[in-house]
Amino acid sequence: MKNFIKQFFNDKFAIISLIVIIILYLGIFLASFIAPYSKDYSNRKLSYAPPSNIYFITPQGKLSRPYTYNYIRKFDKKSLRTYFIQDRTQKYYLTIFPNGFEYKFLGIFKTKKHLFGVQKGGDLFLLGCDINGRDNFSRLLYGGQVSLTIGFLALFISFPIGLIYGGIAGYMGGIIDTLMMRFAEAVMSIPSFYLLIILAAILPSGMTSSQRFLLITIILALIGWAGFSRVVRGMVLSLKTQDFIKAARSIGASKTRIILKHILPQTSSYVIIAITLSVPGYILAESGLSFLGLGIQQPDASWGNMLKEAQEFANIMYRPWLLAPGFLIFVAVLSFNLIGDTIRDILDPKSEIR
Repeated sequence: MKNFIKQFFNDKFAIISLIVIIILYLGIFLASFIAPYSKDYSNRKLSYAPPSNIYFITPQGKLSRPYTYNYIRKFDKKSLRTYFIQDRTQKYYLTIFPNGFEYKFLGIFKTKKHLFGVQKGGDLFLLGCDINGRDNFSRLLYGGQVSLTIGFLALFISFPIGLIYGGIAGYMGGIIDTLMMRFAEAVMSIPSFYLLIILAAILPSGMTSSQRFLLITIILALIGWAGFSRVVRGMVLSLKTQDFIKAARSIGASKTRIILKHILPQTSSYVIIAITLSVPGYILAESGLSFLGLGIQQPDASWGNMLKEAQEFANIMYRPWLLAPGFLIFVAVLSFNLIGDTIRDILDPKSEIR
């Protein structure tokens, strides 16, 4: 373990990726505390309002506490375009630990305290607003709770299934192994993304986003175990001929004990690597479904359905803050892949010692 930690922290990209992942998960874990607005906040008058400008210097050139101005929506009759101007008649100062909407901190006790905010009557949109006048920064935090947790929830279902299934097939061998692997190959041959689209499309329209989230997680898990089980089966085939397995058989250990106590723990290195490399796939699958409108439904947020607004060319050109969910998906997936690659290089006995 000491050698693993030493090698891991010698990789600068792995350290940076780990810090990014920790920041992302802290952000979604403390979303209600960090977010200046609630999940239900909406102000149609501020539809597509740009990010708030925060000032540290007054118009007279003096240093000041951070402050911002509210936006006023205007309509240009000639170009038929709406735009926003700042109402510079009133400053609103940023505050630390202000009172806001009520929530349960860590799900334990109720509070109205938030990390930051703005004086009463002021608006603070760090990443602008969407078409419904909802704060993008707050929705990114709430949406990350879906997009970043679905991968681990699916892994808790798919990996135990794949691990035990592959272990049994590899150890038993013969006709049992053949039949089990043919079934796994049949599952692998199903085009997973199209299956997800079909299943998501036929889900009842009255389902809540929580129910959809649970079903999508289960669907992702039930089609993701087969490839993992094949790799585990191959590892078990080579492990079952080792001397320590023969010794276990000779003292009368049952097949179940040999598989669970002696063989499967030997695959732990691969399991750790596979977990870190599989999470990005689940994140992308959920984001893709939500982007297509078949995953988490509005008004609930996920990075996928938030990114849907950015598919319009006008939004990309004039409202680049709507691309923030795509950037976070890219950062999260890249970070997981870099961590997975580093762990694979360290735990792979054939890799060169750094």
